[in-house]
Amino acid sequence: LAPLTATHPEFCCDPVVAQAAAAAHDLGHPPFGHLGEQVLDRVARETLGLPDGFEGNAQTYRIITALDVWHDTDHGLNLTAASRSATAKYPWTPAVTVGGPEAVLPPGLRRVDGELVVRKYSAYFVDAADLADARTGSAGLLPLQQSLEATVMDIADDIAYSVHDVDDFYRAGLLSQSAVARELGTWLEDACPLRHLSGEQLGGQRQRPGAALELLRRKLHADDPWIADDGAFTDAVRLVADDLVDGLLAEDFDGSLTTERALSSFTSRWIGQLQNSVVLAPENNPRTGLVTLDVSGWHAVNVLKFVHRHFILNRPDIAMYQRGLSRVLLRIVNGLTSWLDDRHDRERVPPRLRELVALATRQQLELMEDRPEGIPVPDSVATAHRFGVGRGVLDYVSSLSDDQAFALSEAIDGRPDRLWEIGRSL
Repeated sequence: LAPLTATHPEFCCDPVVAQAAAAAHDLGHPPFGHLGEQVLDRVARETLGLPDGFEGNAQTYRIITALDVWHDTDHGLNLTAASRSATAKYPWTPAVTVGGPEAVLPPGLRRVDGELVVRKYSAYFVDAADLADARTGSAGLLPLQQSLEATVMDIADDIAYSVHDVDDFYRAGLLSQSAVARELGTWLEDACPLRHLSGEQLGGQRQRPGAALELLRRKLHADDPWIADDGAFTDAVRLVADDLVDGLLAEDFDGSLTTERALSSFTSRWIGQLQNSVVLAPENNPRTGLVTLDVSGWHAVNVLKFVHRHFILNRPDIAMYQRGLSRVLLRIVNGLTSWLDDRHDRERVPPRLRELVALATRQQLELMEDRPEGIPVPDSVATAHRFGVGRGVLDYVSSLSDDQAFALSEAIDGRPDRLWEIGRSL
């Protein structure tokens, strides 16, 4: 990239900024990770009435710009515009606008029955002005395109997610060689018959070996025709089958030096291959940042992520456990909002929660006063206060660790066995 920096400043990557973005990128994850994110988004919209919901990336941006503290600032960490922009993996709010119905949408946005659906975003409405300010100095970028440092963080996250999650689940004994081999091997053998099935036929045969992988191939073509390639997809499936199924998973992990060495070799090899596959992205493409993985690396990452998603996250036993975790979060949110609404006892609400509600309420009132273009604002002072309570509760709950969430849920239910543990975290 060095020859480009003189005439194209957008290709000048600041390693400190990229490192800051990498360090910050998961700060907004609530208890129980992506499951918690989905639950809090649902309760934000359906119970608390917040039109901008809850989103882990937006929560990360909110933490570094508003919630976390530094000794010489009133709020936030006083980061540079470049660092704030680099944390914005999806640099827009839920009120984002795009071109006409034929416009290509960046990841995180999609159309359903002609309507724009914003699945991912990096700023809530109250933080929109800060994000706009951080993006002001971005040169050479498309309106919704990540900065170069944000893309470096994003690619690093993809590599870590696809490789290290396989590492973790192999150690835990959760990846079945036979199940992965059956899915990948069947698709390689039956690729042609599977491709001739209609979408309806394929959707009705999801349990058929190879069907889920064929659905992935079709999704890649639908979402990213600029890079999706059947030959590269087949090569990636074959590579993962050879290296993961016939290689790493051939021996159960037993903690021995032999299996530790095999796992270390697998992880290092894949990370090295994917690092070396980073190339310049096509110009004027909102589906990618300024750099991207090459065709083979891009397909390999998608197949590795498929293994994690299909064989771990979709397991019935995991799903059952997740339903229980959902109830933990719902109990906390409902308990805290009821406490804040209890005029007889709300003075005993934890000080940190009161402060977060006060901050969020002040921001909602400022939003009403400033009325920034394109951003929905509360329709009354009462609504601003209601939104402030909702956002403050979500800020509080999302800052908890898994153990703190369990303890707080039990305390709200009146169970005293973990009283002192939750007392230390309030």
